[in-house]
Amino acid sequence: MRFLFVGDSMTIGRAGDFTWRYRMWQHLESVLPGPGPDGYEITGPRTALYEPADDAATSDAYADPAFPAAARRHLAGWGEGWLHMAPLIGETVAATRADVLLISLGLIDLGFYTNSDQTADNVRAFLAAARAANPHVRAVMLPVIPNVRAEYDAPFAAECVRFNELLAKTVADLDSAASPLLLGTIPESYDIHADTYDGTHPGPTGEHKLAAAFANALHQAWGVGGPYRF
Repeated sequence: MRFLFVGDSMTIGRAGDFTWRYRMWQHLESVLPGPGPDGYEITGPRTALYEPADDAATSDAYADPAFPAAARRHLAGWGEGWLHMAPLIGETVAATRADVLLISLGLIDLGFYTNSDQTADNVRAFLAAARAANPHVRAVMLPVIPNVRAEYDAPFAAECVRFNELLAKTVADLDSAASPLLLGTIPESYDIHADTYDGTHPGPTGEHKLAAAFANALHQAWGVGGPYRF
């Protein structure tokens, strides 16, 4: 199984972060065979973290310097959403031979680029491109998770709720035996005041909870791996 992490700033992480990708790698190491014919691989065209001083993804300063280079691979970007990833996913899936996409997108779209309906259209374009590259690709998609802007911006909060409804409908409409889709579950205990460092981006506990959302979806729906353990 070749896993591809797709996401925005919460997925790429910034210099000094562990990232939820790191937590997911630790989980996969504990429940799946390593690289090989019967094992798993993390793939993707990028490896860097976001460096605030450069306002670009130029850092390799992960909190754990022992995080293996091959496991750092991803398709995530600070300030990038479904709008940006839809044109990239086809070529990325083809080049990396990814067959399981773990996707956390939507917040940046709704916050800066597109409304909920437009964002849902980009989800469909993304999935169509991924499936054109690999007709048997699987995907787990996390809804937009709680964030600080939704606490004070009611129209934005409403767009987040509507998009999550549209995302669920998209998953239900497009799920197939050949190319299964899963909608992840927002962790019930996720607390933006305790699990993030700024109301949006996950800190260590938030990273664990996001990784758990993907790991448990994979295990419960498809029997992949095992339950996530903190």
